[in-house]
Amino acid sequence: MKNKMNANKALWEKGDFTRLAETMRNSGTALVAKLGVKKDMDVLDLGCGDGTTALPSARLGANVQGVDIARNLVAAGNARAQAEGLTNITFREGDAIHLDDIADESFDLVVSIFGAMFAPQPFDVAKEMFRVTRRGGRIVMGNWIPGDPTLVAQILRVSSAYTPAPPEGFVSPMLWGVESNVTERFVAAGASKENISFERETFTFEAPYTPAVFLDTFRKYYGPTMNAFEAAAKNGQEADLQRELEALFESQNQSADKGKTSIPATFLKVTVRR
Repeated sequence: MKNKMNANKALWEKGDFTRLAETMRNSGTALVAKLGVKKDMDVLDLGCGDGTTALPSARLGANVQGVDIARNLVAAGNARAQAEGLTNITFREGDAIHLDDIADESFDLVVSIFGAMFAPQPFDVAKEMFRVTRRGGRIVMGNWIPGDPTLVAQILRVSSAYTPAPPEGFVSPMLWGVESNVTERFVAAGASKENISFERETFTFEAPYTPAVFLDTFRKYYGPTMNAFEAAAKNGQEADLQRELEALFESQNQSADKGKTSIPATFLKVTVRR
């Protein structure tokens, strides 16, 4: 299978992203509610995880296909759909850089919220997303923004200081949060520059436990943070990383209840009209 070429497969199968996804459900549902998803619309959710945005689309009556590189997340998505009795959604394993078994112009809406941004070869990602979108359809991406002061960008910034330098030729996924890069990639894929638009939006992580427990969830189940702690431990810096992230999580928490967590994170919402 071609997706074995994607080094990210091991990263996203390493932990259990469903534990984090549980804190993202309300924001995922709210985002989909604003996308104009209608009954019988054909929707592709790329890098779908266990269905944070795919399932709300199916609940609105769309025919949804969720594609993710991680087998465990595909299985979790299918289990969630089955538990809800949704027959208009399927999850399957696949790679954002070559959607070989999807025909040209198959979907009215292609969505990727914090998913395809992590795939290597970003120009191929843009090309594939554009290829499978019908004329008159849309692509909507949600991408974290480099240097943004809110949670996820800061987790990735802090973690990078403790991890080895990436291999030569590595393209940071955070460049999907830079408008000029996004425009360049989709124009190369065939989009018109005037059909590409950007907004800043917010995703709020909500958990019925403290920020310290939320950080522990990242540490135990989120591949990039797991790798950062493993690298830090080898250099005797594990406690330093823990302290730095604890301070970050505490300072970002906006819940009035100290036993709960509510942390907003800003992202770049990209819309490309085909």
